[in-house]
Amino acid sequence: MSNEWACEMLTLLAFVVALGLLITIHEYGHYRVAVACGVKVLKFSIGFGKPLYTWRCAGKPTEFSISALPLGGYVKMLDESEGPVDAAERHLAFNNKPLRSRAAIVAAGPIANLLLAAVLYAAVNWGGTEEPKAVLAAPVPESMAARAGLVGGEWVAQAAFNGEALEDLRSFTDLRWRLTQGAMTGQDLRLVVAQEDGAQSPTKELVLPLSQLDAHEVDARLFRSIGLMGPLTQPLIGDVTAGGAAAKAGLQAGDVVLRVDERRVIDGQQLREMIRGSASGLKVGSEAGQGVTPQAWQIERAGQVLTLMVTPQVQLEANPPVAKIGAFVGSAPAMVNVRYGFLEGLWGGVSRTWDVSVLTLKMMGKMLIGEASLKNLSGPLTIADYAGKSASLGWASYLTFLALISVSLGVLNLLPLPVLDGGHLMYYLWEAVTGQRVSEVWMTRLHRGGLFILLMMMAIAIFNDLQRLIA
Repeated sequence: MSNEWACEMLTLLAFVVALGLLITIHEYGHYRVAVACGVKVLKFSIGFGKPLYTWRCAGKPTEFSISALPLGGYVKMLDESEGPVDAAERHLAFNNKPLRSRAAIVAAGPIANLLLAAVLYAAVNWGGTEEPKAVLAAPVPESMAARAGLVGGEWVAQAAFNGEALEDLRSFTDLRWRLTQGAMTGQDLRLVVAQEDGAQSPTKELVLPLSQLDAHEVDARLFRSIGLMGPLTQPLIGDVTAGGAAAKAGLQAGDVVLRVDERRVIDGQQLREMIRGSASGLKVGSEAGQGVTPQAWQIERAGQVLTLMVTPQVQLEANPPVAKIGAFVGSAPAMVNVRYGFLEGLWGGVSRTWDVSVLTLKMMGKMLIGEASLKNLSGPLTIADYAGKSASLGWASYLTFLALISVSLGVLNLLPLPVLDGGHLMYYLWEAVTGQRVSEVWMTRLHRGGLFILLMMMAIAIFNDLQRLIA
């Protein structure tokens, strides 16, 4: 219970820190630009509802507060549309400022989130992270990668979308990001691969036709269709469970699997697929052991090659049935330290922020026209879960998570929905084109429509959260 309690507390703390930081940066963007434009700011609140803690800075008119409901915040400015303003302070009211100033104040919140994301990505680049080498596991049989000629064990040196210049890949994480971009935007990916990780190794170029994928959702099924599930891991047997299929067959921790039924084993992922394959064709309710064929495993142990007969145990109550051997399969992948210099790391942070922003907008567009699943929407429960998981993996994973959420928050607030910052910018665009402000009647109507759409999006996101928790 103590470990579970610690994990729950870490998740809660990571979630609160994430919300607090992202909301504060967003609202501070509005506040800072408002002050710079000469607007009197009455209140700066992190959270909604009853204030828990309030303070003022000497010589400042703004009341700062932390409120009870932490799912947002606001900056209240002097504005004649929200109440009477003393004649001596009308020049300080938001509504009396030039169009360019009002637009800058509204846009400052989302822009602050995007700038935060760029800094966070850059900080990860500067600090350096341990990431898996871009050495490929054996591809899923009959997958796109297998048809392209990949067999496993190749080192991916460079990659580029068609029409772009090849760029060096530093890790498997870089490759996975390129695969995600290509699949969701319909771009084919060129790869330059070598059989060994070295500058003198002969290379070949191939193309993954990602544009042929019908990608609705970024999940394990997408990468299974591509065929590249993970980096290369050794087909090593780890801890063996007493009484399991591995123990009964005589397998021991440290055994390296060379072949299964005369088929060469390249990596741990491939071996796990072979084990799972022994349950193919079985149905829920089948008799125990029915249709399970023993496999001839050729292994290397202490320099000797042995052959053992292994009969995977199938959990028939699962749907579909699952085959296991009662042992940890596969070693950790080879890792590489990825670190960037100051300018390179900063530019990488800006570039990643731009790429994630563009991909987010494209995903939203695809969801709007039905080309992407609404399951891609996530709510506070999923964000909290990912916050805890990323924090448990270390500072780099947590900062990357914060950057991703900060981009999402910035992009979401720039959408042209009347209740969001992007909606207000649309009002100002109308004002710039026509020379007239949007009438109060139309603003009320548009706000109601925007609020309805936003509530629908939140309902779908929370529904997706609950489905993920139940699954």
